[in-house]
Amino acid sequence: MAAIREQLEGNLQDLSERLKRGVYRAKPVRRVYIPKADGRQRPLGVTALEDKIVQRATVEVLNTIYETDFLGFSYGFRPKRNQHQALDALYTGLLTRKVSWVLDLDIRSYFDKISHEWLVKFVEHRIADRRVVRLIQKWLNAGVLEDGKRIRVEEGTPQGGSASPLLANVYLHYVFDLWVQAWRRKQAHGDVIVVRFADDMVVGFQGRTDAKQFWAELTERMRKFGLELHPEKTRLLAFGPFAVQARKQWGEGKPETFNFLGFTHICGKKRSNGRFTVLRQTIRKRLQAKLNEVKAELRRRMHQPIPEIGQWLRSVVDGHNRYYGVPMNEPALHLFRIQVGRLWHRTLSRRSQTGRIPWDRMHRIVARWLPPVHIYHSYPLRRMGVVT
Repeated sequence: MAAIREQLEGNLQDLSERLKRGVYRAKPVRRVYIPKADGRQRPLGVTALEDKIVQRATVEVLNTIYETDFLGFSYGFRPKRNQHQALDALYTGLLTRKVSWVLDLDIRSYFDKISHEWLVKFVEHRIADRRVVRLIQKWLNAGVLEDGKRIRVEEGTPQGGSASPLLANVYLHYVFDLWVQAWRRKQAHGDVIVVRFADDMVVGFQGRTDAKQFWAELTERMRKFGLELHPEKTRLLAFGPFAVQARKQWGEGKPETFNFLGFTHICGKKRSNGRFTVLRQTIRKRLQAKLNEVKAELRRRMHQPIPEIGQWLRSVVDGHNRYYGVPMNEPALHLFRIQVGRLWHRTLSRRSQTGRIPWDRMHRIVARWLPPVHIYHSYPLRRMGVVT
């Protein structure tokens, strides 16, 4: 153990010396692919340990600088900010501002299309230390390693790297955040709300004219910096307290819904007074994809003891509750727990031809190991009020 510690300290000292002398060289990022919910493959970058150490140390310093610059409606990959704060901000904006139209934005292959040239310019605009800029250039120019071959890339930051989230935020800070802040102040004729989590963005408008103009100008803005709004996934929809009435006048059905950070957002009414509210439900595809993962893992663990499987399933259900446990999402939470119990029952019953477990016993097992549905997050207006 002492020898390993000494070797580690020696390697870190050597890395520090190479950084000081400017002879540090970044290694290519190993590219792997993981399946997405829609069946496509998402490329991820596996960074070498040495590069990961340097990136994390650099990001710690850069976070301190950029946190003074980043705007309030940006929530992704920032210290002390998370998805639920972004969800709360969107919910609060939809209920407290005059929003009748929602622009659901999607950037096509964002992380793969970031221009290295523009990114370096953005960093140089804020960071005067050339050593830091050269470090970032080395990571961008290191290329990727795929099937044993090194491929040089002129654009994109590999997802999975320690520096990638910050660099992606810096890029959109200049391309989107500062621009939309100025647009809202100078050109909008009504209320405009903005919420961004990394490359997931939702913009709400009071008027349709503002929304159409914003969409057209943003398309040109993105094109200037090598980005493209996905033509099929980017859409403008009527959403808000007047959407139901407006769509009735147009001879259309219920208001459309949109997805954001794992939740489908739906126009609804409060049971108590009939006023407009936003229902947030687990995206069906996300729920089904998670159940498919549980099913595959249960098959692999089929012959493990019940307590061992139970502890694992408890962590799965509890983690699901902790993320999706928002007000008015109880039906989806109950459905997930019930379906996990059924998958577990099917797995246990297939251990042997005569080993089918009666449901009364299975109910006791489920009650013993699977946590009950719990709402972990209070209503956003209440929570945001406390924070304010």
